[in-house]
Amino acid sequence: MPENIRFAHRFDGITGSAIREIFKLIAQPDMISFAGGNPSPAALPDQDAARIAQQVLAEDGKRILQYGATEGYPPFLETLKPYVENMLGCTVPAVLPTTGSTQGMDLLCKAMLDPGDAVLVENPSFLGNLQCLKFYQANLVPVESDEDGLLIDRLEAAMQAHHPKMLYVIPTFQNPTGKTLAAERRPQIAALAAKYGVVVAEDDPYRDLRYAGEDLPSIKSYDRDGWVVFLGSFSKIISPGLRVGYMAGDADIIRKCTMGKQSTDVHTANLTQAIVDCYLREGLLPEHIRQIRKDYACQCGAMLSELETFPKGVRFTRPEGGLFIWVELPEGIDARDLLQKAIARRFAFVPGTHFYALGGHENTLRLNFSNSTIDQIHTGMSALRTLLEEELA
Repeated sequence: MPENIRFAHRFDGITGSAIREIFKLIAQPDMISFAGGNPSPAALPDQDAARIAQQVLAEDGKRILQYGATEGYPPFLETLKPYVENMLGCTVPAVLPTTGSTQGMDLLCKAMLDPGDAVLVENPSFLGNLQCLKFYQANLVPVESDEDGLLIDRLEAAMQAHHPKMLYVIPTFQNPTGKTLAAERRPQIAALAAKYGVVVAEDDPYRDLRYAGEDLPSIKSYDRDGWVVFLGSFSKIISPGLRVGYMAGDADIIRKCTMGKQSTDVHTANLTQAIVDCYLREGLLPEHIRQIRKDYACQCGAMLSELETFPKGVRFTRPEGGLFIWVELPEGIDARDLLQKAIARRFAFVPGTHFYALGGHENTLRLNFSNSTIDQIHTGMSALRTLLEEELA
């Protein structure tokens, strides 16, 4: 590295994604990984994607292979807006295809945040978007939750005390905890956003992966004044490798995000937009979701059954969907130290401290079940149970 090189201050205190660093440690083929958030390989429709790619290139290849509009591939926009409105149960003034919903969050931060702006976040929350917020030099203010999601009285108190520019929330099968925001709290959040002038980034990539219970209305469906921006993705329900997500909300906000996208990647790849568009037009998604729900429910059930046999003092969530289970270990156990011992025994997870904006909570961890077979879940969870028993002996 050049001597005395000066990096931007936005990198101060940022060390990179903990999950990506863990991936470097668990690349061995015999490692059982509960660390990521990848869909199951069996859930990736590779044959349909191959057929559709050939089809759309044959039918509209010249336009697909050329530069496209930042606003999106036109046929996909025709499909996307009604798809989003049907899912959300409300009209949306504007939609913007993004390169994964991660880019949607980045564009929203680019459009809304100045250094030092307060942003309210769940405690814990998705570490990838916590990192995004830190890059934009936001002042992160954690808000506590219970089993039903964000505590409304704590949320309002934080809005009064910190005058935040934004609230970031994952309402359904939250990453990392798997919790779901209760139905009665969703309109309350929309009302508080309007009352205090706070933009809500409603990040909901797991909502279709429900294995029990009833679907809940989006926060966006209660938004009357344009304060809620919905961030969605096809990564968990079709393919993460296609990198197709979207954002939906107030036309002025989406326009600012579109301007920000122009200097980021010009536009999301036309080919991947076209593949998702055709997948939706052919009506393939409902049956695909039905099948992956069935498979993931079995994997989730297998992991929960193993957790039932863990030592006394180990607590865990029981999600009705999504990809993650959250575990709280007895006080005094540091999941970061436990991870190093786990890797030596050929399995891995993510220490929970990385999901807290202010750190701490070293006795927590996140488990993913979607990217492991049933046999791997039983083997890996048995190894984790044995390791904990040794630590508590």
